[in-house]
Amino acid sequence: MWVLVFFDLPTETKKEKKAYTDFRKKLIDDGFTMFQFSIYLRHCPSRENAEVHIKRVKNMLPELGQVGILCVTDKQFGQMELYHGKKEKAKNTAGQQLELF
Repeated sequence: MWVLVFFDLPTETKKEKKAYTDFRKKLIDDGFTMFQFSIYLRHCPSRENAEVHIKRVKNMLPELGQVGILCVTDKQFGQMELYHGKKEKAKNTAGQQLELF
């Protein structure tokens, strides 16, 4: 399962810039990776684990701006077509599942 966080936050004042930077840093600290400038994603091994990270994102929402959260399965994520200009970019592989005995 993949959790995607989309956001559009104001950055006109120092206070808004700080809120933007703090939100972004908290996402990174929680294991999210930048996919595009305002889209961060994180692989989660289960729906329950995804819910934990979604709850964390909800707890760190800034006062202003728009934030969206989307969950997609590994299969749905694998069907995404990525392009860099007109050339197709190599697909991302799903995160590895660790098995402990």
